[in-house]
Amino acid sequence: MRTEPIIAAHAPRKVHLELGWLLYLPLLLLLWLGSGRALPAVFAPLTPRIQGLITIFLGIFIEALPFVLAGVLVSSAIAIFVSDRVIQRLAPKQAFGSALVGSLLGLAFPVCECGTVPTTRRLLHKGAPLPFGVAFLLAAPVINPIVIASTFVAFNGDWLMVGGRIGLTLLIAVNVALVLSWLPRPDSLLAKGVAHTEGGCACQHQAHPRSMIGVLRHSAEELLEMSRWLILGALLAATLQTFVPQSTLLRIGSGDVVSVLVLMALAVVLSVCSTVDAFLALALSATFGPGALLAFLVFGPMIDVKSTLMFLTTLSPRAVALIVALVVPLVLAAGISINIVVR
Repeated sequence: MRTEPIIAAHAPRKVHLELGWLLYLPLLLLLWLGSGRALPAVFAPLTPRIQGLITIFLGIFIEALPFVLAGVLVSSAIAIFVSDRVIQRLAPKQAFGSALVGSLLGLAFPVCECGTVPTTRRLLHKGAPLPFGVAFLLAAPVINPIVIASTFVAFNGDWLMVGGRIGLTLLIAVNVALVLSWLPRPDSLLAKGVAHTEGGCACQHQAHPRSMIGVLRHSAEELLEMSRWLILGALLAATLQTFVPQSTLLRIGSGDVVSVLVLMALAVVLSVCSTVDAFLALALSATFGPGALLAFLVFGPMIDVKSTLMFLTTLSPRAVALIVALVVPLVLAAGISINIVVR
């Protein structure tokens, strides 16, 4: 299939801040409940649990924010200094080549799952083909020097864990990107305002000087939008961690199939950054087999609560649903197969 740059004659996107600010209301409500001040008596028993939820939320948010900021800065530098023509020339037009190059681009842009979202958004808006952007979005959190090194150190160079994580991530990212590239009307898979417009910009204000001041202004606008989804995702992940005991998940994690399902669910719930998740997987290695551990290491960076919600800033809800529907069975099948083969 041809994968020409997605072109649409959209008017510049307007950010509706009034609606966006509503996403902060749940956070304000939780802070009030956790403070224990001026609460109705019916809410008083919830205070200790809400305080724990807030602590987990802050941990997830503070861990993710620097990587979101790094991704936004990279995205803004691309928007300000890199022309559309350069992006379109670097990205292969053929679907497989485009997906393969996109899946390896993380070696040049070492950002985790949070940072890949704004970078992918900018690449697609600059005219990169859809499979290029989707493969980068899914693979870059693992296929980058920092994560490869951390996995190597955590598992002491175990070829199965290091090579298996890299190989499975590349295989799944490329195949998912190819499937999406075969669908009709690829522009319908992008979020509003992301489609390529000649000389345009998807940011709130188009006029930015080609300088570091322009990069910083552009970054501030994009960070405002990304941070709302990061807050919502971190809140959801913290809520799941608070009210779904990890001991329950771990207790049922026996068997070739169930263990893979449990660690995939745990990866979604924990939403741990891909730069450190290998050390958490190492701590679980005494209980779970290699297939389940690899499922945790591959699935988490692709599909966790906070990053999947952030996908909606770049891709349409239909595209996000398709990605999840494709990644889940692929990772599950790979994990089960490895558990059966490697006993």
